[in-house]
Amino acid sequence: MTAFKIFINFTKEEKWLERMAEKGYRLKSASLGYYFTPAPPEKSTIRIDYRIFKKDKDFLDYCTLFEDSGWKHIAGTKNSGNQYFMKSAENGDDDIFSDSLSRAGRYKRMANMWLLLTILFFPIYTALLMSSELKMAAFLNPKSLYFTPGLWEMSGFDFWRRFLFETPFALGRGYGWILVIFIVISYFFCTIKAWILYKSTLNSNT
Repeated sequence: MTAFKIFINFTKEEKWLERMAEKGYRLKSASLGYYFTPAPPEKSTIRIDYRIFKKDKDFLDYCTLFEDSGWKHIAGTKNSGNQYFMKSAENGDDDIFSDSLSRAGRYKRMANMWLLLTILFFPIYTALLMSSELKMAAFLNPKSLYFTPGLWEMSGFDFWRRFLFETPFALGRGYGWILVIFIVISYFFCTIKAWILYKSTLNSNT
């Protein structure tokens, strides 16, 4: 089973994954979506950390440390950021975080990642704005975005074949900057949201 959801709040994501486990869906992997395998319904405790590793050895040591404390690493890679753990031993530690500071740290690391992506995309957006292809003519005369010679004099199947083939490229030429600015705004929003969660978790006593 595959499910597509977007979470910034790790606590809400953990609760959702625990409910899925109670319904008989065990998390197998998570990247662009959540991939589950059928399993006997069970009450499980799931925790999520956020870490990126440069070396495979560091990632392996990280997973081993938690497994020694009674937490099994069930999803995540050294570059994925989100690391998913399920409590595997009744006598294991109650949580993978020792206090609110360590629990909040995952939000700070995630906020830094979103901020970096925002900064990386900003020059791309600036370059697109300065491009000669970004003119009001693209809105006033969308036909100018199509480069196929004689396209608008064609008719029938030949026209539709060439028109449909070039349309994705034409949209990218004329309106790609809209997608980029949407991405930049989304990344910045995620940065702010993660930072707010960092502050609220840091001030929490739970």
